[in-house]
Amino acid sequence: MCVTAVESRPAGVSGTDLSPSHRPFGARVKAFVALTKPRIIELLLITTVPVMFLAEQGVPDLWLVLVTCVGGYLSAGGANALNMYIDRDIDALMDRTSQRPLVTGMVSPRECLVFGITLGIVSTLLFGLAVNWLSAWLSLGALLFYVVVYTMILKRRTSQNIVWGGIAGCLPVLIGWSSVTNSLSWAPVILFLVMFFWTPPHYWPLSMKVKEDYARVGVPMLPVIASNKVVARQIVLYSWVMVAVSLLLQPLGYTGWFYTAVALVTGGWWLWEAHGLQNRAKAEATGGKLKEMRLFHWSITYVSLLFVAVAVDPFLR
Repeated sequence: MCVTAVESRPAGVSGTDLSPSHRPFGARVKAFVALTKPRIIELLLITTVPVMFLAEQGVPDLWLVLVTCVGGYLSAGGANALNMYIDRDIDALMDRTSQRPLVTGMVSPRECLVFGITLGIVSTLLFGLAVNWLSAWLSLGALLFYVVVYTMILKRRTSQNIVWGGIAGCLPVLIGWSSVTNSLSWAPVILFLVMFFWTPPHYWPLSMKVKEDYARVGVPMLPVIASNKVVARQIVLYSWVMVAVSLLLQPLGYTGWFYTAVALVTGGWWLWEAHGLQNRAKAEATGGKLKEMRLFHWSITYVSLLFVAVAVDPFLR
C-alpha cells in the first residue's frame, strides 16, 4: 500500500531555520542523548544481557557484558538517530513526536545524520574488535534493517510495517548469544521468535491510542486502516503464538522449571489482557472504554520478567 506524501513541515520548526550551535551546552547534550531514544534502548538491553547468561550457563565475563551493552547502545542509538533524520517531516506534524530535537531545532538535520552514521560505525568496530565479528555484522544488520527496510521502505507503505520492521528489535537477542559463543543455536532463535511475535501486540495498542497522529501524516499503521476489533483480533492471534513459542525452550533442554513457570504465569496474564482488550473492542460501540494502554504497559513488564527468568534459570538447574 502506497502512502501519499505528507505536507512540508511548517516554517519555524525545521532544524535549518534555527541555530542549534547557539543553544546552551547542557541542552545540546540532552538533545543528542534524546536522538538515541534511551528508553527504547533500555528494553533492547533487557533482552540482550539475560541471553548472555543463558549462553554462558552462568555469569558471563563482565567486561564482555559491558562492551556488548555499550556497543548495543551505540548501534541502536545510531539507528534511532537516523530514523529521526528520515522521519523529521512527519515528526513535526505528530503530537507525540513534536518535541523531538530535530523538530524543535535543538539539533540540525546534518548534525543528526553525521551523529547517527558515526554511532553506527563506532558500534560496528567496537563489536568487531572487542567482541567478535559475528556480533558486529548482526549489530550492523539490525541498524540497516531498521533504517532502510523499516523506516525508508515499510513504514509509510504497509500496515504490516511494524510486523516485519520489528525484526531489527529482535536481533539483540542473537547478538547477546553470539557475543558469548561466537555462534548461534536454537535457543537464541526461539527467543528471537518470541520477540518477533511480541512486537506487534506490544506496539499496536500504542498505535490504537495515537492513530489520529499516524492518520494525519499518512502512515498506515494497522489501527489507522482497520477497526479496533480487527486490530484486537490480530493482537490475540500474535499473543497466542508468542506464548506458545516461549514454552519451547524447556522441551529442547535450554531452560528448566523456573523459566517455564515464569513463562506460563506471565504468558497466561498476557493472554488475559489480550482477550480483555478484544472484549472491550467489541463493546466499544456501546460506549465501553478500550483501555488499550493496559496491554502496552503490561507488554513491557512481561518481556522484562521473561528475560530475567532467562538469566536466573541457569543458576537453578
